[in-house]
Amino acid sequence: MNKRSPLVLLALLCLIAFPAFSQARYNYGEVLQKSWFFYEAQRAGALPTGNRVGWRGNSAMQDGADVGIDLTGGWYDAGDHVKFGFPMAFTATALAWGVIEYRDAYVASGQLDEALDNLRFVNNYFIKAHPSPNELYGQIGTGSVDHAWWGPAEVMQMPRPSYKITAAKPGSDLAGETAAAMAAASILFKTSDPAYSATLLTHAKQLYTFADTYRGKYSDAITDASAFYNSWSGYQDELVWGALWLYRATNDVTYLNKARLEYPKMNKEQDGTPSFKWSMNWDDKTYGSYVLMAKLTGEATYKADAERWLDYWTVGVNGQKITYTPGGLAWLDTWGSLRYAANTSFAAFVYSDFITDAVRKARYHDFAVSQINYMLGDNPSKRSMVVGFGVNPPVNPHHRTAHGSWTNSLQAPANNRHVIYGALVGGPDRSDLYIDDRGNYITNEIATDYNAAFTGAVARMYGEFGGAPLATFPVAEPVGEEFFNEAKINAQGSNFTEVAVWANNRSAWPARMTENVSYRYFVDLTEGFAAGYTLANYTVALNGSGAVASGLRAWDAAKNIYYVEVSFPNTKVYPGGQEHTRKEAQVRVSLPNAPAAAWNPANDWSYQGLNATALVKSDYIPFYNAGVKLYGNVPGSGGGTPTNTPPVVGFTATPTAGTAPLVVAFDASGSTDADGDALTYGWNFGDATTGTGRTVSHTYGAGGPYTATLTVSDGKGGSATATRTITITTAPGNQAPVASAGPDKSVTLPTNSVVIAGSGTDTDGTISAYAWSQVTGPNAATLSGAATATLTAGGLVAGTYTFRLTVTDNGGLKGSDDVAVVVSSTPTGPGSLKVQYRNGDPSATDNAIKPHFQVVNAGTTAVPLSELKIRYWYTKEGSAGESFWCDYAVVGSSNTTGRFVAVSPVAGANGYLEVGFTPAAGSVAAGGNSGEVQARFSKTDWSNYTETGDYSYDPTKTAYTDWSRVTLYRNGVLVWGTEPTGAARFDYNAKGDGLEILSFPNPTTDRVTLKLADAWKGGRLVVTDANGKVVQSANVQAAEHTLDLHGVKAGLYFIRISTASGQVVRKVVKN
Repeated sequence: MNKRSPLVLLALLCLIAFPAFSQARYNYGEVLQKSWFFYEAQRAGALPTGNRVGWRGNSAMQDGADVGIDLTGGWYDAGDHVKFGFPMAFTATALAWGVIEYRDAYVASGQLDEALDNLRFVNNYFIKAHPSPNELYGQIGTGSVDHAWWGPAEVMQMPRPSYKITAAKPGSDLAGETAAAMAAASILFKTSDPAYSATLLTHAKQLYTFADTYRGKYSDAITDASAFYNSWSGYQDELVWGALWLYRATNDVTYLNKARLEYPKMNKEQDGTPSFKWSMNWDDKTYGSYVLMAKLTGEATYKADAERWLDYWTVGVNGQKITYTPGGLAWLDTWGSLRYAANTSFAAFVYSDFITDAVRKARYHDFAVSQINYMLGDNPSKRSMVVGFGVNPPVNPHHRTAHGSWTNSLQAPANNRHVIYGALVGGPDRSDLYIDDRGNYITNEIATDYNAAFTGAVARMYGEFGGAPLATFPVAEPVGEEFFNEAKINAQGSNFTEVAVWANNRSAWPARMTENVSYRYFVDLTEGFAAGYTLANYTVALNGSGAVASGLRAWDAAKNIYYVEVSFPNTKVYPGGQEHTRKEAQVRVSLPNAPAAAWNPANDWSYQGLNATALVKSDYIPFYNAGVKLYGNVPGSGGGTPTNTPPVVGFTATPTAGTAPLVVAFDASGSTDADGDALTYGWNFGDATTGTGRTVSHTYGAGGPYTATLTVSDGKGGSATATRTITITTAPGNQAPVASAGPDKSVTLPTNSVVIAGSGTDTDGTISAYAWSQVTGPNAATLSGAATATLTAGGLVAGTYTFRLTVTDNGGLKGSDDVAVVVSSTPTGPGSLKVQYRNGDPSATDNAIKPHFQVVNAGTTAVPLSELKIRYWYTKEGSAGESFWCDYAVVGSSNTTGRFVAVSPVAGANGYLEVGFTPAAGSVAAGGNSGEVQARFSKTDWSNYTETGDYSYDPTKTAYTDWSRVTLYRNGVLVWGTEPTGAARFDYNAKGDGLEILSFPNPTTDRVTLKLADAWKGGRLVVTDANGKVVQSANVQAAEHTLDLHGVKAGLYFIRISTASGQVVRKVVKN
């Protein structure tokens, strides 16, 4: 009897169940293979031995150094180099889900090892990022700083601060998603590496407890993330999602019961129906939770929620349906349109594979197949949307390292130097238009979350339709132009020659830093020696910033060939912009007072091909770094010595000590060879394993001292060795201390100092040292008491500062916490600021609202625009999301921000657009104005607004006019205009009862007494201002609790008490 594999049986069943798609249209095995390659291209930190992306090298090797923790590793987010933990964790969860569901396809395609290797790499980073139970690092790098530079990851020079969540500054969404990622991965490693699986599961359980116990949105704690990956959906979905993955990993019904408890609190439509008009993505796991809950329980309620969502994407629900492009793409949103369709397709596959309803089974399956095929070429353009696959794929995705620029510009070179195989681009607009334009990051950026569920969907299609992964993939890229010298004749006479030489580093295979660049200019002195001159008669002159020139050195004395070496010691030359990628020095070789017959540059080796009008690339002026020739030709076979000189070994190991498992990056770039011979590198890591290559990384899995040995050979019999000791510890006894920098603070000039009282705790030891440092700020503050728990920061100017407290315990471990200090300018006086408005669009019923503003300062002091917020109040019909643009601003469109906030519906408004400014926008001068700001916003489904009757709308104002219905705030305080009566922000889903405010009258002055029902005792109390900023927080235990609002600014505040069973919200006004 013949036996068939489970994969073959699955394919046969699929052919029977889904006859409409019985033919393979694309090589799904190749797509799957290349999609995993993309994740190797996104790796940060030390690259493991066997990394397949030849144009990538070690990068960001100091991540975490600012907090004393190794935070290297993980994935860069997209075409940039920030490590955003929230989308990274979702990506890891979705990828693991795909392998769990379709493991047979991975085994049959030979891609299981690649999948597990990549998932181990990212989960190793999560382990590092979770140094203690209630501490998780969620971002490395500052978004705006990172995005301001366009270059390869390997040579980044900007600071990369580390941001985290803690019990004091929680992030339930980030912790819950990371718990889900590690729980899902633990399932995959349970059989092949049970110890590693157990480690992942321990972290997952701790992270989920952290998420559940200390609730809050991570983007409120890691505020830099809010401009890039804001937690729009809140954290309720991650509490369900994380519990479900822990249940799947442990089979502990406690987690399933927790998911049931939190499930009803997830997001809903305006009519109370569970959300169904969006999709699973890095922010919102509601939809994935529908499918997973239905699969794990089979219960009707969860199946109904999943089917409502999937029906909306296929046949529609009560007349409502996702938008379809003319070419058949289910199109949800402008930014990354393909990832939403891919995410929904994967979920549709998972759901269709376990239900028995034949109609829905075929509906969801056929939808998913059609969407994935659209991405691979079934679209009006007949082109692939996956880099390096299929017909006419994208060649210029928005990706810094793949582009390989040396100019700090996305415009040069014209085409990407590397193919980042397998990356799914953002995708077309609603008309199917897609343009392969590197500058369009909305449609042509690539990102880890774009490929996440897409990879699982492709694995499912491989299981049904087949296709063969490429046997020779990847083929090594040919190395392009990297190091070279350009030169021209700068001046010449009868007894001298002066050349200008530019030493260029355009490296990209991978990009490398060169810090001791030099070039050699060779001359033939035969005619001078024949005329009776000696070497002592020749002179060398140099002109070049930071350059150093040698005297004339013998290369082949028998043939009278000598050279001048011009070097740039301790100068970084790297592909990072015109000022960094090349260095110039002008060198003159002279024979003073000699006749013309004694000077003939035409026979000089390095003079060949040069002219006096333009720079030319010279093969005869070789390029060196640290004494190693990287480019160019030298005269004859001479080398200055008749015997081979052995190489000199130099290497670094980073780090040299740590706790197992520890990844150590080895770099032999410091090894040199005086003869310019090509070197080979052999490593013995001291634990019975070896490696080769100039840069390698190695994971030490067990404790003990190890001696790592490097042997460098020059291929001519010369070799040398060097060693480093690597110390690995396994004792987990010492737990890192916890630092508390205290609550955020604010001061108003002329007060220009602040006292910050910090503290540190250590559960298994004592605090041995305190260290304060400044992380960000408009200037360098003066720090007093920086080595104590209490810091005095002085010399402050207007702006926002971040100070970091790092505590060290008696075992040497560190913990840190940040505190923000907002310094406001001296008030300009009451009534000195106002907003002028004009209507920028005559139509009251189209799909865009176009209010134009300018801020007027009638005071006597300039006001920083970054302290101001403008609110335009209006009514939004429907539940679609919204997008903001600034079409023009005198201060620069890129220096404006916009966000949308819902409020309790009142006459003329159910929300507002808030327009803000970055520090780069500057100030409004005294007696001046900000200049015009042309705002525009639309719904993501492009449906029309009805502006008539909107609170801030006035079609008669066609020229700038004072308008009190557009409100202005300075540092959160209303300074102009009148808000709609009764409008309160919808920041919380208030429910519950039993909370009384006993301070009368309300408004109050300084004290508010709360009387709590038993249900709210033991809850977490948080007081926020109208902008959502936390001003006070505490745990409440007694039946009565008194808030002291002394020192709190006048305004509207929200009092929230939360427990595991719900929350209650009240408003109070402080006079």
